[in-house]
Amino acid sequence: MRHFLITAGLLLPLALDTFALAAALGMAGLEKRDRLRVTLVFTAFEAAMPAVGMLIGRAVGTLIGQWAGYGGIVFLVVAGVLLVRPDRAEGAETKRLGLLAHARGLAIVDLGLSISADELTIGLSAGLLGLSIALTVIWIGVQALLAAQVGLRFGSRLGEEARERSELVAGVALIAVAIILLLLKLARL
Repeated sequence: MRHFLITAGLLLPLALDTFALAAALGMAGLEKRDRLRVTLVFTAFEAAMPAVGMLIGRAVGTLIGQWAGYGGIVFLVVAGVLLVRPDRAEGAETKRLGLLAHARGLAIVDLGLSISADELTIGLSAGLLGLSIALTVIWIGVQALLAAQVGLRFGSRLGEEARERSELVAGVALIAVAIILLLLKLARL
């Protein structure tokens, strides 16, 4: 049950972040064919990057032993702060998203990696916390598919402010999950 609650606590912020990115692309008014391609790229990177992070987290977790949970909490806070802080390079992210909408081949890989760094961080946390890799990756893939579709479809109806708020809520939610995990860990001592 604990693993399910932690996974659910990670999925909501990831879904909000994916939604925000997809909504930015939706505001650009992508064609149906491009929406499908972008959804598949988002889903692939949003599922693959946490898997890579979890594998790294598991390896590091075995090295640091009982401190692994605290490391996972720290990485959740880092991911939350990255989402909450005012983005000084907002124009650069918008430009990358615009490129992603029309990218092909290896350019998609480069752009996909650049927009999924927070998923790597969350995967690292999940690995340090000892979550199931297969179950977590499946759930992340499902949420990415759904959040990307919703963001792309409704992005044209939303303003930039709604997109930015969803990123802020995602960051605050990750920090809240980290605080709850820390409190639970300290209560066990």
